[in-house]
Amino acid sequence: MSELAEKDAIREVMAEYCFRLDNERFADMAALFTEDGTWDTAFGKGTGRSEVEALVRRIRGTAPRPRAIHHVTNVVIKVAGTTATCFSNWVTVQNSEHGPQIGSAGSYTDDMVKQDGMWLFRYRKIDRFIHDKA
Repeated sequence: MSELAEKDAIREVMAEYCFRLDNERFADMAALFTEDGTWDTAFGKGTGRSEVEALVRRIRGTAPRPRAIHHVTNVVIKVAGTTATCFSNWVTVQNSEHGPQIGSAGSYTDDMVKQDGMWLFRYRKIDRFIHDKA
């Protein structure tokens, strides 16, 4: 595959992550990580797919929440063979009684690896620096 094709495949994984998370497909989201992959968030860290899934379920809780979607922008991908380092910004937009509003925003730093022909997150660090005071 060309470097451009590899970068496109990585962008697909980044987009799938958002769709799976936003549609509460948490096990499917966790499957985008390597077996020993780490999801490092402002609310805790999970290593391994089962811990990643448990963490997202704990973060999301059982209380109903407004529908929200993630948007990822300013994506920079540096491919080195079967590994890649990625940097991007993200923002969530959600419903509110006053119409759409920004829920939170920040950046992702990703270490990715290609295993069995598929790019996966080895380490995803979420920096959440735009949010309400809660």
